[in-house]
Amino acid sequence: MTQLIERSCQKIPSDQEPLESDRIDELAAQVPDWEVEDDERIWRTFEFENFAQALAFVNRVGELAEHQHHHPDISLSWGMARVELSTHSIGGLSENDFIVAAKIDQLPR
Repeated sequence: MTQLIERSCQKIPSDQEPLESDRIDELAAQVPDWEVEDDERIWRTFEFENFAQALAFVNRVGELAEHQHHHPDISLSWGMARVELSTHSIGGLSENDFIVAAKIDQLPR
């Protein structure tokens, strides 16, 4: 199996079904710091020493998301950024969510 970090996001047809639990478990094992919530979304909170570092990280996540054409929901506050991924067009998780999570994990902090 190709590692998630080596893959790129693919266009998801709107009639595609969200991933099933077994596949979610397989992919989640490659991004162990992310939490799976109700098989519908994954999220992770990143902590920083100050607001500027958190903001810089959020900007790097935004650049990555633009490049992958798959955009997370991001909450930013002093010293913290929470990143949440879900494929809204299918109402659940797709492999794209895990690909972006793996790539986010590789971003400098």
